Amino acid sequence: MTDFFTGLWNSAFQPGTTPQLIIATHVSFVALLLTLAWLIYATNGNIHFIALFFIAAMLWLAIIWFIEELKSVKLKSNDELFKDDSNASVKNEDSKNEEKREKENSTTTPVSTSTSTSATPSKNVRSRKV
Repeated sequence: MTDFFTGLWNSAFQPGTTPQLIIATHVSFVALLLTLAWLIYATNGNIHFIALFFIAAMLWLAIIWFIEELKSVKLKSNDELFKDDSNASVKNEDSKNEEKREKENSTTTPVSTSTSTSATPSKNVRSRKV
């Protein structure tokens, strides 16, 4: 039993899902839905508890779908993420250097087209103290 809770605690520090986390999720939602079902029965079908039951069931289905999607995707380790990040920073530096070279080699100057008159006259508005 303590191995389950230790594994559940450690799952917070690992990427992806662990069996303990999935079991705890399912147990939590079963307990929530049972509680809501009892409240629906005890209140003679209160619409609020029915709505909460439906929302909780849809949330549980969405979480199950998300867990299945996570299983189909290969998660990267921290070393792979660091390697990808360092490669991206090298590429960013190369692209910045290319932009600088293009600006230095550029022979055209930008032409500004600004108009000094506006279609609507501006009004000075003062705030009045009440």
